[in-house]
Amino acid sequence: MALGLAYDGAPWQGWQTQPGGLTVQDTFESALSRFLACPTASICAGRTDTGVHALEQIVHIDTDAQRERESWVRGLNALLPGSVAVQWAAPVQEGFHARFSAVSRTYVYLVRNARVRSPLVHERVGWIFRPLELEPMRQAAARLQGEHDFSAFRSSQCQAASPVRTLQSLDIVQHGDIFMFLFKANAFLHHMVRNLMGALLYVGQGRHEPAWIDTLLVQRDRRLAAPTFSPAGLYLARVEYPAQFDLPRADLSQLLASHLLPGVDLGATFETGTPPER
Repeated sequence: MALGLAYDGAPWQGWQTQPGGLTVQDTFESALSRFLACPTASICAGRTDTGVHALEQIVHIDTDAQRERESWVRGLNALLPGSVAVQWAAPVQEGFHARFSAVSRTYVYLVRNARVRSPLVHERVGWIFRPLELEPMRQAAARLQGEHDFSAFRSSQCQAASPVRTLQSLDIVQHGDIFMFLFKANAFLHHMVRNLMGALLYVGQGRHEPAWIDTLLVQRDRRLAAPTFSPAGLYLARVEYPAQFDLPRADLSQLLASHLLPGVDLGATFETGTPPER
């Protein structure tokens, strides 16, 4: 069985289970075990860090339990806290794996660029008070796309066997004082998105030229890059799987608009042309 979850990551110490039990996985598996009347483990598509949110985290469980799809959704949500909710449930064929069957993951980061922080979006949107310039950040983003050694953008605690990843797309759009960054890759290193955000924001503030990104990629030294940016505005937005699994999916632009930017037409966001020239 596969399930799509959304959660506010602010109250939680990330997804992955910990001894203290203050993680999304601990809370979800507690509800799941009560719902099925037996201990039940779950596997997720991406282990989000402390404070990171999810619009559509995908999990799978192995069970023989027979329930209606709506029963999975409403029954589990009745047992979950307000910050976590199942969005859909679907049976999947044998061989589906939430993590290893995924072909790409998309993260979204929202940044509010304003002189004073807003307490109404605290922990849900990042905040930068220095003015940001969109075009230099787009030029920097173009340099990051493709296959690279991302050693300069990985955490010192990253356990991945290789620092090489393929960043399939990196789009940046602006709606008033809100900047939205969309990262899509086959997989991400530990803290990779937040470290990329730090570098892009340095460029946007004029601290470095876009060509600085090339230097960081070549030097492969985390100490020379920008600080890791806050997790406040980071969302796991979409995990893609081969069509054969036929999972129920909302259109990504609609998903973002309904959860993050109500009333904003994001249709053009996903119709970007070729990246800016270097």
